[in-house]
Parts: sequence; structure tokens; C-alpha cells
Amino acid sequence: MAGKENQIVEAGKKQPKKKRSRIQTENRALILDAALQVFSTDGYRGATLDRIAEKAGMSKTNLLYYFPSKEDVYRTALEQIVVNWLDPFRDIDGDGDPVEQLRRYITLKLKASHENPEASRLFANEIQRGAPLIKDFLETTLKTLVDEKAKVIHRWIDDGKLAPVDPYHLIFLIWATTQHYADFDVQVNALLGNQASKPGFYEQSAQAVLSIILNGIRPR
Repeated sequence: MAGKENQIVEAGKKQPKKKRSRIQTENRALILDAALQVFSTDGYRGATLDRIAEKAGMSKTNLLYYFPSKEDVYRTALEQIVVNWLDPFRDIDGDGDPVEQLRRYITLKLKASHENPEASRLFANEIQRGAPLIKDFLETTLKTLVDEKAKVIHRWIDDGKLAPVDPYHLIFLIWATTQHYADFDVQVNALLGNQASKPGFYEQSAQAVLSIILNGIRPR
């Protein structure tokens, strides 16, 4: 397992890859899209390669050509989520305007959860399982990056550009809030009824989240 955890650790880094054909790229994408849906609803234990293959519109034999096991599909799907989520976080520019930098990051996180809720739920499921495949990543690569961005936020506060808040809890708050609408969509729909399915709900939610968080961190 340690070797596989190390692969997750490297997920946030750009890795040279052997060039795949267009068909190979398309089939892998189909499999990973299907895997996101199956794993996010059935969980790791409940998901099967047969169901993933059916969802992807191909045979199990064809799926196994690209991924040798269920764990390999699951790990690759997680790696894809990690890469997609880390890039905007890494791009927070310490030399930029703090409010605008955080506005951009929050907006991108909200958009990611809105457009791909399965990815958010899959990541949440992995954490709830005790993070067996990504715990090493959380304690190394992610911790290093969060420590780096926490220092940036500390500097902004020291310079009087942000209100005095705890950088780590601000980051946790952003993550929890931006992923809430994906991870707890059943609860959101139960409480808001048909309002959640109306056009413009995402934009309304994004504006509310941005207003609450950004107004809370603006310098007094």
C-alpha cells in the first residue's frame, strides 16, 4: 500500500506520461467519468468493475485493458481530483490583492463542486474511510502546500490587508463551504425544496458564499 500512497503524493505534480492514442484517451476518460459516478454513490466497497464498465458503455474485459483492478481505477480517479483541486490553490498569488485572490479561488472551488459533484463526494468518501490511499498525501504534499498558503495569509494580515483570522481555519471554512452543496445536496434540496433546482440557484449560492466569507476577512 505504501507504494500506492506515494503515487498519490505525486499526484499534484506534473508527471511525464507516455503519449496515448485518441481512442485510449477517450476510453480512459469514459471509464474515469463512470467510476466517479459509481464510487460516489456506491462507495468503494459497493462499487464493482462490472457496474463501472456498464456505466462506461464497454465490456469489463475492455475496462481491464486500461485499469488492472478496481483499486487502480479508484486511485486514478482520486489522483485526477487531487490535481484538479490543487492547481487553483497553488495559484493563489501572495503578491496579488488578497480579497481578489481568495475570491478567485473560492469561485473556482464552487464551480468545481457545481460542475462535478461526484468528485467532491468521492473525495469525501475517501476521507470518511480513513483516507487509506491518500493519508500520506494529506500529511506531506497537502500539508506543505497548506503551510505555504497559510504563511501568505499571515503576511496579508500582518500588512493590514486582511482581518486577523486564523489562516488554517479560513482554508478549512472555504473547503467545507464550497463542497457542501455537492456533498450534502440531498440535505440542501430537502431544506430548500424546488428552489435548489431553479435556474440561477448556483449563481445565487456563489454570491452568498463569497459575500459572507469575503466580508468576514476584509480589513476592519
